[in-house]
Amino acid sequence: MGIIIKPIITEKMTVQGEKLNRYGFIVDRNANKIEIKAAVEQMYNVTVADVNTLNYHGKKKSRYTKAGMLRGRENHYKKAYVTLAGEDKIDFYSNI
Repeated sequence: MGIIIKPIITEKMTVQGEKLNRYGFIVDRNANKIEIKAAVEQMYNVTVADVNTLNYHGKKKSRYTKAGMLRGRENHYKKAYVTLAGEDKIDFYSNI
């Protein structure tokens, strides 16, 4: 498995991509900013100006069913917000 797991495609990130030239990715939890920058530059052929990361701690969930109460949690993951330099753009929909 690579460093970049999947892009974050939401309405908020789409607006940031258009206005601020910033894109979001779900990345490997052990990856650092230098590795993330190199992976994005290699995968999308762009120049990365800045990388911000944050760790998301999965929330505990519970629900009631016929079999009783089921308990669990969401997965932990790491997000990376990548700001591109200049007029570079990433088009996630180009190869659909």
